[in-house]
Amino acid sequence: MKMPALFIGHGSPMNVIQDNSYTQHLKKLGKELSLPKAILVVSAHWMTNGTLVSASAMPETIYDFYGFPGELYNITYPCKGSPETATEISSLKEIGIDKNYGLDHASWAVLKHMYPEANIPVLEMSIDMNKPFQYHFDLGKKLGFLRDEGVLIIGSGNLVHNLRIIDFDDNALPMNWAIEADETIKKVLTEKDFNKLLNPFPLASSIKLAIPTPDHYIPMLYIAGMMQENEQIKFTHESIQNGSVSMRSFMIK
Repeated sequence: MKMPALFIGHGSPMNVIQDNSYTQHLKKLGKELSLPKAILVVSAHWMTNGTLVSASAMPETIYDFYGFPGELYNITYPCKGSPETATEISSLKEIGIDKNYGLDHASWAVLKHMYPEANIPVLEMSIDMNKPFQYHFDLGKKLGFLRDEGVLIIGSGNLVHNLRIIDFDDNALPMNWAIEADETIKKVLTEKDFNKLLNPFPLASSIKLAIPTPDHYIPMLYIAGMMQENEQIKFTHESIQNGSVSMRSFMIK
């Protein structure tokens, strides 16, 4: 069965221990989807020179953050890896293998809600920060064959992600520029006008605030690149946390 592909806005690691509309949506999503053979996460938190895929048989839980409550550092996600899937992915010449990298919170903080039993093999793909947006979009197209093999592909990032002006109050109202940027990108996705995603900054002045660095935006390009002509985008969640972080998530199927 062909799997859908997901873009998940992952936001703060605190979401892993919170019960809110976003985490409830993740739990619901995990129950609704067919059980995948493996999960590939394109992670906003694994930035490299060259594109790599993780091939650890038992990936460690990586705590790629600091200054958070101790409870977060006791959480583990003891899933298996999928070296076989990593080897298959590395048949694409531009992708190398890393046998040591584990799972950062772009993966486990999401999957802890979706698949709490950690009973599905998980591997990650890094982001080559030296490549233009077009490269990531095109590589997403090439990876689409995995969906036909039962692999669930998740791009984990945030469409709006500005930590420089974040409001750490959990009840902070969305900033006006963040609302505008989020809605602007939503419109482009809905219209499938993907060329605009490859050069988003002319769309609105708010986009520069939304994407001060490209790392959290790029995972979305992989998922957009996988969309077939007969497929549609379904937005599975939309909210803005801490004023400046869009949790918008969507599925293509």
